[in-house]
Amino acid sequence: MEATVVELHYNTDRQLAAKEAPVTDEQLLLDYRRNGDRELFAQLVYRYERELYTYLRRYLGDAQMAEDAFQGAFLQVHLKCDQFQEGRRFRPWLYTIATNQAIDARRRNKRHRMVSLDQANEQDHQDVGRLVNLLESGDPNPADSAQSAERDYLVRETLNQLPDSMHAVIQLVYYQGMKYREAAEVLDIPVGTVKSRLHAAVAKLSDVWEQANQVE
Repeated sequence: MEATVVELHYNTDRQLAAKEAPVTDEQLLLDYRRNGDRELFAQLVYRYERELYTYLRRYLGDAQMAEDAFQGAFLQVHLKCDQFQEGRRFRPWLYTIATNQAIDARRRNKRHRMVSLDQANEQDHQDVGRLVNLLESGDPNPADSAQSAERDYLVRETLNQLPDSMHAVIQLVYYQGMKYREAAEVLDIPVGTVKSRLHAAVAKLSDVWEQANQVE
């Protein structure tokens, strides 16, 4: 099976057509594995190019790193398609691969920019709600903008310095809006570990937030 080149085009009509096709992601991958038809592989890319790139862009905070990770993820899908087990869901498998690509990219480049925190997904979980509160500025007065910016910087830097294990949980649960069980499947860890890592990340952010709000 020849290597497949992945390109990002963001053609909305093409994406919609791919998503509305009756065949499942899993069947596309299995058929591609059997006959190597590049159009089948392209259909998978079309279905996920905007969603997955957006995830990686937020995760890495850098457009070029995100595009490289995206291409790396689908290259791994191509190389590892023989390892995909029938009966497994494609989406969490893809996110597992993409998350590993992002983690590797972070480790290679420690000075990447942190993502913007102004596009949060609504969550029902208590820890995620606390995270939203921590990441939102409460300063109504423009005169306080400098102090607010400083606190935001501290929080963003803290997020950036979190261990990869915590960082990945925040990206999946907070940004992608995944449920605990979905994030657990992507990261191949127990649901309880997802919860504990998210809780630890929130606790760390809370400490930074409280210190930033202390009156000197």
